[in-house]
Amino acid sequence: MSDQRVRLVVLFGGRSAEHEVSCTSAVHVLQAVDPARYDVVPVGVTREGRWVLAEEAAKVLAAGGPTALPAALAAEGPGLEPLATVADEPGQTGATVVLGLLHGPFGEDGTVQGLCELAGVPYVGSGVLGSAVAMDKIAAKRLVGEAGLPQPRWLGLRAWDIGEDLAARVRAELGWPVFVKPANLGSSVGVSKAKASDELDAAVALALSYDEWVVIEEAVTGREIEVGVLGERPPQASVPGEIRPSREFYDYEDKYLVDGAELLVPAPLSAAETAEVQGLALAAFAAVRAEAMARVDFFYEEGGRGFLVNEVNTIPGFTPISMYPKVWEASGVSYAELVDRLVELALDRHARRSDRIGRRRGLGG
Repeated sequence: MSDQRVRLVVLFGGRSAEHEVSCTSAVHVLQAVDPARYDVVPVGVTREGRWVLAEEAAKVLAAGGPTALPAALAAEGPGLEPLATVADEPGQTGATVVLGLLHGPFGEDGTVQGLCELAGVPYVGSGVLGSAVAMDKIAAKRLVGEAGLPQPRWLGLRAWDIGEDLAARVRAELGWPVFVKPANLGSSVGVSKAKASDELDAAVALALSYDEWVVIEEAVTGREIEVGVLGERPPQASVPGEIRPSREFYDYEDKYLVDGAELLVPAPLSAAETAEVQGLALAAFAAVRAEAMARVDFFYEEGGRGFLVNEVNTIPGFTPISMYPKVWEASGVSYAELVDRLVELALDRHARRSDRIGRRRGLGG
């Protein structure tokens, strides 16, 4: 980066069910960035989709009160025009970079990334295609399968395609128990476990309350391993981490509320196992067209099928108990340096794309 301070627009909150998670991530990112390098502009998105310059919310952040942030955000003043908010300001000397911490739909799914493309500003993380694909579990699983990568057995269904024979189909193709998930959501929101056919209807109904597409997956008995991916040309894989849930599975409460899960970083794996899962993480990252940043989640079925790709998360959590910053810290990249690297990647990609656009214009395209 140049010596000029970067205007860093940090987007948080959002319309999805992961609103609180996003606010918590924002707290720790904004506390970590170097004010000598960044002119930080915190922009909150309310649950209703209103963009606000989060002045009061910034005070809450400075005081370290993340639990009060959603209420402070909702109390903010007049809304902002999104496109103008992310664009450069008149007279600005340094670059603008958008750091989106909007987990889930309307933020992680390519929508905000498309807005930044229209505004012509650099932004952190995957582009429109990679963001949209990774957010949609069905699309991602199809591409992971097309790449020949191992993954659990699954079914993807739209609301009106779910018939009376669903339980019989699940029993025949997946077996019991299964996990039922909304196709376009994260942080384990709307996820439940159905141990038999009499629990399936309620699990499907819960998932459908968040999305009209549902994913049903076999329940894998195995260890939960996560790998961070960072960079381009080429991307790098972090040391793996392992999650040992305190509950029946690694649900929303275990991730963000009770802090009961045990996180082992590095994961207790052999050198060969570590190399294998890192290679699979990079392959899954490429399969969904992710860029710059992702956390790739696996199940490790020891004595069985080995590592199975579960999900690729293009905006992983940045809370103190989140795995992504933890595995990179264990790999030698501090929290503050991680943010710096992501900003640099955003600026580099924007420069490359701007150069290509300029050449096309020169050819009359």
